[in-house]
Amino acid sequence: MPATPRNSALIGAVALGAVLCNQATEARAQDAPSANVVNLPEIDVVSTTPLPTGGGEDRDKIPALVQTVTAPDFARTRSPNVTDALEQRVPGVFVDDINGNPFSQELQYRGFYASPQQGTPQGLAVYQNGIRINEAFGDTVNWDLVPPQAINRTEVFTANPIFGLNALGGAISIEMKNGFTWQGFEAQALGGSYGRASGYFQYGKQVDNYSLYVTADAARDGGWRYFSPSWLARVYGDAGYRTQDAELHLIASGALSRLGVVGPTPVQLLSQNDASVYTSPQTTENQAGSIAMTGRFDVIPHWSIASNFYLRTFNQKHTDGNDADIQNCSQNSLPNDYAGYLCLNDSNFPSETNGNAFVITNQKGSPIPYSDTTVYGTIDRTYIHANTAGATLQATNKDKIFDHDNYFVIGGSVDRSNFSFSSTSTLGEINPNLVVNSNESFPGAGSIIQTLGQIGYAPTYLQGTTTYIGLFALDTFNITPELALTGGGRFNVANITSNDTTGQASQLNSENSYTRFNPVVGLTYKILPNLSAYAGYSEANRAPTPLELNCADPNRPCLLANSLVADPPLKQVVSHTVEAGLRGSSLLPGDARVDWKAGYFHTEATNDIISVASTLTGRGYYTNVPGTLRQGVEAGVEFHNANWMVYANYAYVDATYRFAGTLSSPNNPYADANGNVYVTPGDHIPGIPRHLIKLGTDYAFTPQFKLGGDVRIVGSQYFIGDNSNLNPKLPAYWVANLHASYQINDNVQVFGLINNLFNNRSATYGTYFSTGTNSQLAVAQTFTNDARTVTPMQPISFYAGVKVTF
Repeated sequence: MPATPRNSALIGAVALGAVLCNQATEARAQDAPSANVVNLPEIDVVSTTPLPTGGGEDRDKIPALVQTVTAPDFARTRSPNVTDALEQRVPGVFVDDINGNPFSQELQYRGFYASPQQGTPQGLAVYQNGIRINEAFGDTVNWDLVPPQAINRTEVFTANPIFGLNALGGAISIEMKNGFTWQGFEAQALGGSYGRASGYFQYGKQVDNYSLYVTADAARDGGWRYFSPSWLARVYGDAGYRTQDAELHLIASGALSRLGVVGPTPVQLLSQNDASVYTSPQTTENQAGSIAMTGRFDVIPHWSIASNFYLRTFNQKHTDGNDADIQNCSQNSLPNDYAGYLCLNDSNFPSETNGNAFVITNQKGSPIPYSDTTVYGTIDRTYIHANTAGATLQATNKDKIFDHDNYFVIGGSVDRSNFSFSSTSTLGEINPNLVVNSNESFPGAGSIIQTLGQIGYAPTYLQGTTTYIGLFALDTFNITPELALTGGGRFNVANITSNDTTGQASQLNSENSYTRFNPVVGLTYKILPNLSAYAGYSEANRAPTPLELNCADPNRPCLLANSLVADPPLKQVVSHTVEAGLRGSSLLPGDARVDWKAGYFHTEATNDIISVASTLTGRGYYTNVPGTLRQGVEAGVEFHNANWMVYANYAYVDATYRFAGTLSSPNNPYADANGNVYVTPGDHIPGIPRHLIKLGTDYAFTPQFKLGGDVRIVGSQYFIGDNSNLNPKLPAYWVANLHASYQINDNVQVFGLINNLFNNRSATYGTYFSTGTNSQLAVAQTFTNDARTVTPMQPISFYAGVKVTF
C-alpha cells in the first residue's frame, strides 16, 4: 500500500521511537549505579509570598503543591507566549485559545481562570516581581504584556491566602531575571508559517556589587484565519546593587500589542472554510508600563526586611463588530409611537411595558429611520485606562524557638488604582463577508446609538477607584526535623467606588466594601530524605470587580466587553481548599535526577460569580451562585540526565455546580421558553476539561544536535452555556509538536519547530450563538440548524530560526 503523508509521519515517528529506546538502553548500561554512592537531593527554596526578594522556605516544608517552571523551560518552547511553557510543565494548567489568537490565551488552573477575556470571572492571583498584574477594572490578566525570555522562574501555588485577593484556585508568581542571576548576551530571530516573525535580545552583566539586565522583543503573526493579524513589542530592564546585607533593584518595563481577536465561529461557516470568522472587526490594543523599586535588607541577626514600591499604567482599546437585534418599530409587540424608525427587538424583555423605551436614537436623542435594505450591525468600542500605585513590606525571622527551627514572615500590602471606562455602540451594516462597517449609505450610519429607555444600547462613561489592603502572617515551626507545622492567614480589605461622569446614569454610582480573614494551616512530614508528604487547609476570597459590580442586572444586560448597566450588589467569593499529597526528588548515578509529585485537592467556592448570557444577542451579566466544587488530582514526573529530559503530567479536574436552580442560557438548544436552563447539584461547569495529559522529551543525539517533542491530550468538555449538561460535549482532542536544534559552534545555534505535527483540526473551545439574527441575511444562509460556535485549532505550522549567544 503506498504511504500517505499521514502514514509516512507515523512510520517516521515509530522509527524515531525505536532509535530513542535503543539510545536509552545504552545510556542505562553505561550509567550502572555504584553500590556505595548515596546521593541526597538539594534543598529547593521557594518564596511563600508575592515578593521574590523576601527569602523563602524549603519546598518540602510547604503544606501544599508548589510547582516551578524555570528559564530553560520557557526557552525550550521558542515561543513569545508565557502560557505555552506553563501549560507544558504544570499538570493542572490548561491553556485555551478562545480568541483564535496565539498571543491572547486564556489560562485555567484547577478550573479557575487567569484570562485576558473581559467577561471571564477570574480566580487566580498573578504577580510579576511582586507587582499584582490582575488589571484593576476586571481582574483580567494580559499575558501578552510579559516577555518570557526575561523570566527567571515562575512558581504556581495552589489556593494560598497569603497571595491576597483572587487566589481562589491558586496564584502564579513570576520572578524576572536580573544581572546577578543572568549574565551574557543572547539574541534570537524566528520566522515561519502565516507570516510569523519574531526576535529578541537580552543582556546581563555584573560588575562587583552592581548589575544590569535589559531585554527587548517583538513579534508579528499574520494569523491563519481571516482578519486576525497581530503584533507586539516589549522591553524590560533591571539595575541592581547588593552588598552582603542588602540588595536593591530599580525595574522598568513597557509593552504594546495589537491583537486580531477573531473568536469562535458557527460550525456551519467553518464547514465551508475553516478560516472563516463570525463578524469583524475584532481587535484589542494593549499598552502597559511600570516602574518599581524592590529591596531586601538584613537588619539584625535572623531578621530581614523586603519591600516593593511600584507605579503601573494600563490602557486597552477594544473594537468589536457585532450582530444587532434591531428592527422596524412597527415589528415590535409593544405599542409605540415610532413606526418606520429603528427599535431594539422588545421580545427579549418581557418585563418591560413601555414600547417607546426600545426606540433607538443618535446621541442627540433623534430617532433613526428604518431602512429595509440594510442588514444592521453595531461596532462596539471600549476604552479602559488605569493607574495603579502599590507597596508591599514584609519582615522575615529565622530564629529558633525552643531550639527548634522556625520560619516566620509578617507583612502588608496596599494597591490603589484609579480607572476610567468608556463604551459606545456605533450603528453599522453587516456585509456579505460578515465585516461590520459604517459606510454612510443608510440613515444613522456611524451614529453612536442609545435607546430612549437606556436598554441594551447606552453610551457609558465611568470613573472610579479600587483600594486593596492586606495584612498577612505565616509561620512554619519544625516540631521535629522531619515534621513541620504551618499556620497563618491574611486579612483582606477591598474598597471599590465608581461614578458615572455623564450625570445621566446614576445607577452606576456605587461604593462597595468587602473584608475577610482567610486562614491557612497544614503539616509536612519528611518520610525519607527524598520523600515528603503534605496536607493542608486554606481559604481565599475575591471581591467583585468594578466590571462585575456594574454589570449585574438581568433586566439591564450589557455587552460584557462593552456597556455597563445597573448594579445590584454582588457578594464576594470565598474558596475552601483541602489538599494532600506526596512529592519526591532523587539524584541517580550518572548525574541523573528524577522529580515527581502527586496530590489531591478539593476546593469549594461559596457565592461563586459566573457570567451568563442574556436573551439580547451578544449581551450578558454577572450573578452569584450558591456554590461550586472543583476537585481532582495532579501528578507529574520528570527525568533528567546528560542526554535525556523526559516528563509526563496528568490532571483530573471534576468541576461541578453544588446547587439547584435556573441559569440564563437563551442560545442553548435545550433552553426553556424564558431562555433558562435548570441546574442540579453535580452538573459539570462548562469549558473545563476533566482530563489533561502532557508528555514531552528532549534527547541529545550528539553534543551539537538535539531533538524533542511534546504531546498534549485534552479531555472532552461541555460547551459554554450548557450548564445543565444536556447537549453533546466538545470532543477530546490532542496535538503533537516537534522541535530540533543544532549548535554550529559555541556562539551560533539554528533550530526548527513543527507545531501540530499531524495537522489535527479539532475545535478547542465551544459555545452557542443566537441563530435568528441579522447576520444570516448578510450571508444568505440559515443558521437555525446548529447553534454551536467553536474555535478551531491552528493547522500544522513550520518555524525556523537562529540564536546567537556570547
